[in-house]
Amino acid sequence: MEGSGDPEALMAALMANRQMLEAKVAINNAILTANNDVATSQPGDFFVVGECDGQKTIDGEQMPLVLNPAREGEAGGATGYEALVAALQAEKEWLEGKVVANSAVLLRGFGVRDAAEFDAVVEALGWPAIRYVGPAPRTHVHGRVWTANEGPLEQSVYFHHEMVLIKEFPGKVIVFCEVPPPEGGETPFVPSFRVTERALEEFPEVVEELDAKGLRYTFTAPSSNNTGSMRGRGWEDAFATSDKAEAEKRANALGMDVEWLPDGGAKTILGLRPLTRVFPGRKGRRMWFNTVVGMHGKELSSATAADGSEIPASFVQRCEEIIEEESIQFRWRKGDILILDNLATLHGRRPSLPPRRVLVATCK
Repeated sequence: MEGSGDPEALMAALMANRQMLEAKVAINNAILTANNDVATSQPGDFFVVGECDGQKTIDGEQMPLVLNPAREGEAGGATGYEALVAALQAEKEWLEGKVVANSAVLLRGFGVRDAAEFDAVVEALGWPAIRYVGPAPRTHVHGRVWTANEGPLEQSVYFHHEMVLIKEFPGKVIVFCEVPPPEGGETPFVPSFRVTERALEEFPEVVEELDAKGLRYTFTAPSSNNTGSMRGRGWEDAFATSDKAEAEKRANALGMDVEWLPDGGAKTILGLRPLTRVFPGRKGRRMWFNTVVGMHGKELSSATAADGSEIPASFVQRCEEIIEEESIQFRWRKGDILILDNLATLHGRRPSLPPRRVLVATCK
């Protein structure tokens, strides 16, 4: 018959085709198996608990809880961050439970290299984004990633809960070290309930009185950003508008009033804020959910009781000392990712030598 060709050649072609099909099936099965391995694995298959300098045990929990890759091959390079992303997608609830239980989780050794890879990690965690509103000058970098406070590195950032004065504040703050500084520049944090416990031991009447009255804050912001100041973010950037009427509207929605100043700046007034708060799932602990130490008696800010009465300076000073005594810090390494429970920890920044590049994402 015309076109039948050599039978042996035909059989050889069929066998070659079959081998190619079998190879394709094997590849697809390998990919499927890899995906299933992540989906069906336990957290311990990917993460192992480690240690870091400065780590403390508070109420039986490590702070921070350090998680390293369980297998050496999953650290470093592009495959490191990709494997981390896959593991986090599979273990979101488990990791969130650790963040709440330990207040801080340090992911170390996963080879995350830059803002884009960090953004992929943030997305993998699945927590909704929340836009930063506050006095620190910051720049958008990639996706949900922003620079940390861009104020002078030789200055420290006082301890605070992120956006503590705003009606809607982050539940999580995720910090990534892209370039570790040669000296200093740590991001210390404090278990907030410990500050309340110790303040109650030393000043029970003052704490209860301020909690009953509530607090009132003021803060003065320039119109444009000033990176020469730790609190140099302009109101136009903070409210994402140069229109004063729209800025007032947005400020009111955030729970603050605005007074316009002759130099173009704005004075924001934030009234009836608590001294301490108790959040669900945190063992009934009273968190030191305020920024009295950071704003009391400062050049651009003030903190008083809501009725206008002064807060004793000796009380504020002692609270600052307690916060420092309870602080926890470690030396940054390139690729470190620190996840803070913003409802349970205050954080700050130590003075640093350059270069230092630390990036941040805030989440609900």
